[in-house]
Amino acid sequence: MKLSRRTFVGTGLAAASMSAPMLHAASEGRPKVVVIGGGAGGATAARYIAKDSAGEIDVTLVEPSRSYYTCFFSNLYLGGFRDLQSIAHSYGRLAAEYGINVVHDWATGIDRDAKTVSLAGGGTLPYDRLILSPGIDFVDGSVPGWDISAQNAMPHAYKAGSQTQLLKAQIEAMPEGGTFVMIAPPNPYRCPPGPYERISMVAHVLTATNPTAKILIVDPKEKFSKQALFEEGWQKHYTGMIERIGPDFGGQNVSVDPGAMRVDIDGEIVEADVVNVIPAQQAGHICAAAGLTEGGWAPVNGHDMTSRMDEAIHILGDATNQGDMPKSAFSANSQAKVAAMAVRGALTGARVFPAKFSNTCWSLIDTEDGVKVGATYEATDEKIAKVDGFISQTGEDAALRKQTFEESLGWYKGITTDMFG
Repeated sequence: MKLSRRTFVGTGLAAASMSAPMLHAASEGRPKVVVIGGGAGGATAARYIAKDSAGEIDVTLVEPSRSYYTCFFSNLYLGGFRDLQSIAHSYGRLAAEYGINVVHDWATGIDRDAKTVSLAGGGTLPYDRLILSPGIDFVDGSVPGWDISAQNAMPHAYKAGSQTQLLKAQIEAMPEGGTFVMIAPPNPYRCPPGPYERISMVAHVLTATNPTAKILIVDPKEKFSKQALFEEGWQKHYTGMIERIGPDFGGQNVSVDPGAMRVDIDGEIVEADVVNVIPAQQAGHICAAAGLTEGGWAPVNGHDMTSRMDEAIHILGDATNQGDMPKSAFSANSQAKVAAMAVRGALTGARVFPAKFSNTCWSLIDTEDGVKVGATYEATDEKIAKVDGFISQTGEDAALRKQTFEESLGWYKGITTDMFG
């Protein structure tokens, strides 16, 4: 039986459970690319390879979720500036318009010698080039008392979707004058300004609905991204509501009791109503399982995003140790285009240009009070190196901050179109 692309895409999880020979049949001799992870890195890479190779490359995207909820802009959902559906995206167009085989299943293993990917449903996918963009997983035990089994009591909401909905519901249910505690992560982690934009959005909601509530940030870091901008904004919009405990005051010595909703900060017990635990992070587990990590992250060659352990594998986005770029959706999207170009060059002889990268991270502090930080980068033999950068300034007028926020809306529309078509 020859498995057509239409049948393969339409059957979803069932297709992922088919035997290896049936999965192999779709490519018919074309070079095969498998992409694991359908976020800002993986979806972009799959789309660019498919659209620019004019059918010369067979592209399969493996992603367990049928709807992708963007982590970027999920804080705006918490703050009431977006609804959940506005950050949800389908893979249907990638399949229907770009001919990508979309397999909704978990990739469970990589045989680097045989160049195959194993799926939870029992299937096997061969590849000539493999692209990994699995995002992050959490480091077990990084916050004593918390593990993934406690995520319903103390949500992380650092993988968007049901966790984001849960955290929003908990915030809205806080008693009058209650306490919200965030355990911030150590470096490096996904979206450096993300925890502090989240604090801004929580404060925005509580100022309107629960103005006597308190927000406590327990932070192991001495400083954080856009610190002066956030602190200026918190003082302006949320005076007296937000307190931050850094490492000098016990922020590095914290544990939690999810059952009792307590946080122990260097021996001082805080009774909390909502606790948002954002643990230490590492590359998505499949990278380590395939022997592609060092120190929790996957080292890559910045010229083409290939793994430094395996030149047939490209690794993108949050999972990588690549140099100066932050772990952000913009970074992953930028890296995906470099990897896609390199893959096309390797498999079809298409021209490959020198790698160049860019990133911008926008954050919303309050209504139309947007700030940003960004940079351009180039590949060296050692790393992806920063060339120049920019950041919003304290004291900017309201018109400029509104313009920055509106710029972020345009970027969101642009990047999600770049990812999903």
